[in-house]
Amino acid sequence: MNPVYRHFAVSALALAILSGCAATENAVSTPVAANQTPVSQAELVTPPVAAQPLTMKQIMANPDWMGIFARNPYWSDDASSVLFERQPSASALKSYYVQALDGEARELSLGELHQVSQRSGVLDKAKKRKAYIYQGNLFVKDLSTGEVAQMTRTNTAVDGVRFLDNGDLAFWQGNAVFRLHANGMVEQLADIRMSQAPKGVKAPEAYLAKEQAKLIQYVAAQHDKAKAREDYKKALADADTTMTAEPWYLGESEVVVELSLSADGRYVLVSLQDKSYQGRSEHDIMPNYLGKEGYVDAVPARARVAEDNPPGQRLVLIDLKDKQKHDISIEGLQGFDEDVLAAVKADNAKARGETYQSEKAPRKVQLMQDWGWSQSAIQWSDDGKLLVMLEAVDNKDRWIASVNLDSGKLTTEHRLHDDAWVNYDYNQFGWLEDGRFFFVSEETGYSQLYIKAPGKAASALTSGKFVVSDVTLSPDGKHLYYKANKDHPGVYNVYRVALADGKDEQLTHWEGTLDYSLSPDGKRLLLTASSRIQPEELYVQEIGGELKRLTHYTSEAFANYAWQAPNVVAVPSNHGAGVVYARVYLPEGYDAAKAEKYPAVIFNHGAGYLQNAHFGFSGYFREFMFHNLLAQQGYVVMDMDYRGSKGYGRDWRTAIYRQMGHPEVQDLKDGVAWMVKNAHVDSKRVGTYGGSYGGFLTFMALFREPELFQAGAALRPVTDWAHYNAPYTSNILNTPDVDPIAFERSSPIYHAEGLNKPLLIMSGVLDDNVFFQDSVRLVQRLIELEKPMFETAIYPVEPHGFREPSSWLDEYRRIYKLFEAELK
Repeated sequence: MNPVYRHFAVSALALAILSGCAATENAVSTPVAANQTPVSQAELVTPPVAAQPLTMKQIMANPDWMGIFARNPYWSDDASSVLFERQPSASALKSYYVQALDGEARELSLGELHQVSQRSGVLDKAKKRKAYIYQGNLFVKDLSTGEVAQMTRTNTAVDGVRFLDNGDLAFWQGNAVFRLHANGMVEQLADIRMSQAPKGVKAPEAYLAKEQAKLIQYVAAQHDKAKAREDYKKALADADTTMTAEPWYLGESEVVVELSLSADGRYVLVSLQDKSYQGRSEHDIMPNYLGKEGYVDAVPARARVAEDNPPGQRLVLIDLKDKQKHDISIEGLQGFDEDVLAAVKADNAKARGETYQSEKAPRKVQLMQDWGWSQSAIQWSDDGKLLVMLEAVDNKDRWIASVNLDSGKLTTEHRLHDDAWVNYDYNQFGWLEDGRFFFVSEETGYSQLYIKAPGKAASALTSGKFVVSDVTLSPDGKHLYYKANKDHPGVYNVYRVALADGKDEQLTHWEGTLDYSLSPDGKRLLLTASSRIQPEELYVQEIGGELKRLTHYTSEAFANYAWQAPNVVAVPSNHGAGVVYARVYLPEGYDAAKAEKYPAVIFNHGAGYLQNAHFGFSGYFREFMFHNLLAQQGYVVMDMDYRGSKGYGRDWRTAIYRQMGHPEVQDLKDGVAWMVKNAHVDSKRVGTYGGSYGGFLTFMALFREPELFQAGAALRPVTDWAHYNAPYTSNILNTPDVDPIAFERSSPIYHAEGLNKPLLIMSGVLDDNVFFQDSVRLVQRLIELEKPMFETAIYPVEPHGFREPSSWLDEYRRIYKLFEAELK
């Protein structure tokens, strides 16, 4: 499952890839922020009147008309400029730029890309040199002079690099680890081979072999010579320091998933996984009916959760100095053998008329698979200590454990358990300069920041009903910077907390959403920020200083249009959820006193675990424009952060555990009720639509609450969760073999008999995320149920996120036509 990013050159729906949620079956409540009370009818801001009405062809056109924006920005090494990329939506290639803080952007030539400041890299202990990998080769930059030296030029890509504590450089290619000495000598520190060790010369053991050696002198002599050569080779390796170290043979049944080297170059930690696990089988294919040769191409696709069976991983610690290997046992993890699914298994056994007897057994464990971070789950301190972050494959536990380098034993430093599932976000951790480490945890119900010394109790640096993310240690080691939505769930700013005294201070005062990067000298913030009608641009702010806009890539045509900034409202829940935040667009010329009430549409965002009712520019930029068009045509439009959405804490996230589509539909009911009461909406003229998870939710609303909406459109929708992928689905519903109740309760195909309103189903044939087969199976189910009120549209060349403007146009013309026919 890919992480979700906002990117104007790519379809927002493509990136809203069902990024899971989970929950208990108890009602949960999201509190209203201190400065945000529920918005009443009288407080709604009426929209501006546009001089020129929007057209469908314009808003679904190539999005470059909005501007070709700066993406993936980062600081130069000397903090004097910013680098970023731009890419027109129809182009296969990116262009790269550098912009001084007081100058204009300059496009970089291909020949200088290797020597400009790189986005990623590692610093030596003195922070005077930076090593980085470019196009598979290794480079070292002198930060004082800017001089760049290329260290490798090979066809075998360098996979990782680090400075050792004595200043030497270490790097690895595949399973081979090398050390580049100051004198230029390259030493191979480790040669890890996934095969059985050679048997060597052994004395005869079987009867016939013994007799042969005893009776035939030639055979005995050959054995003695071979043994002498073997002993000599071993003695030479032990005595001669110029010899390369012997290979490490770790067996032929596994493959290396990750490799990490200690700061002193003595230890290598490797994570291994069963090599037979491929994540798919031969029948996991997706047909492409428009193959370039004129045939139907069978495109490989991922496995379904119903068949996927991740094996977990195991850790091996190699001591290169003492030539010892430690197979690390998971017994040091608290709860490593707990039957955490006992209640779920008992529930399903009861449904079958059986009983379940719980038994303890070791669980499958792997390195933490956070979907948003760029760090490793293996963290070495500068003084040689080792932390690993592990997760249970059953999704119920996350551990931070220290590793004893003498024995290889694990000690649990922190355990985060969740009866639903541990989030695949908010898992940052790392060492501080004083021997403590920081980590982020949802244990209080909200992602917060903690520090801890190994073997000691943890202490919280932040607390409250807000979400902390994107933690950065300052260059001087005195502060931890972070992003949080303290003032309102939909408003994000940058903060920092002092490690010495815990002083917490707000650094930015942006009324929208943003991402940040701290400059290498710790003096400035680089911000990628947006507001409700302003797409993301780059800004720079001195710590404690004023905000300065760096880029101006929004087109005049877009910037000068009278866009409606959606009202962000707090919808009271009638189902125990507190309030549900939503965006509301009002019709032009909105009049709450007019005789005829308005039709309305509710948009269901994708991903499930995604936030859209915020004060920033929506990643669903086409939908933002479509909602403006609908408002111009007399519709009230709402898009809700239903339960399961991101940004509201653990309980909101996990409210859908084992019951996807149930709490969310309750929230949609409350959204309709709010619009009827506060926005002069006719409850009998409300429709709904959405893509990906939003398409799934459209199904669940129409199937399970058939009188709530008068029509619905489901785009690239999930119809049966057993056919979706394991990393996402097993979080929320466990797996079908363990928890079939959850899958049947949560999959629209089991509720299709409830359909009695017009439904439009639209899918891309080349969707390798939500397979086209999902729609095919539901269509056949509806046919067999003799449901005449649905129509379908297929898009032969489209993946999950549509790419062709003609496909977008066709899709949204059909949605608009449906609403005009059924709601007007």
